[in-house]
Amino acid sequence: MPAPAPDTPAIPPPTSNAPSPSGRLEALMAAARAGGGKGPAPVELWNPPDCGDMDMVIRTDGSWTYMGTPITRPALVKLFASVLAREGDRFVLKTPVEKVGIRVEDAPFLAVDLAVEPAAEPDAAVGRTSNRTLVFRTNLDDVVRCGPGHELRFVPGSGEGEVMPYLHVRRGLEARLSRAVHLDLMDLGEVREEGGVPMFGVASGGLFFPILPAAELGLD
Repeated sequence: MPAPAPDTPAIPPPTSNAPSPSGRLEALMAAARAGGGKGPAPVELWNPPDCGDMDMVIRTDGSWTYMGTPITRPALVKLFASVLAREGDRFVLKTPVEKVGIRVEDAPFLAVDLAVEPAAEPDAAVGRTSNRTLVFRTNLDDVVRCGPGHELRFVPGSGEGEVMPYLHVRRGLEARLSRAVHLDLMDLGEVREEGGVPMFGVASGGLFFPILPAAELGLD
């Protein structure tokens, strides 16, 4: 039996005709390479058979594990991420020949960097450059320009006035903002009227994303 790949835990020989866990992982890797390549694969065009679930997890910190063992090779993680899709509440790795479910503890990506792309002209109506674009980088080096199709959303946290920010990356897949990026984002906030209520939020790509009522932050 060949030695397992570096990121694959040692598995005893199978006792049936079913593929071993390591063999299943290697088959999935081969299918992902064949169907993916560089960048996100066109998973929306594929309708392969559902082969159940496998013990692969995307942790809250953005790391990936297989059968409890961390997948430490960035190229392998990016390969799997290129065929990641969301079907309702289920996350799957989808190739032209099969799809398998995996578990995601929070969001599949983590936004780890933020830059501001200024607009060419300021918006005099709000007294600042409202048409700027916030540009995020994920832990897998996706570059996402926040705006139509790549919106921010904010989920209430456990404490008063706390929120957890998420950015839509692609195909229903989101990135949770890291703490450092979250703080940088708050520094870019402003107050605007939304439905007659002063709201604290951020502007990007021609859109305004409300976060909390300004009164809750003492900004009214």
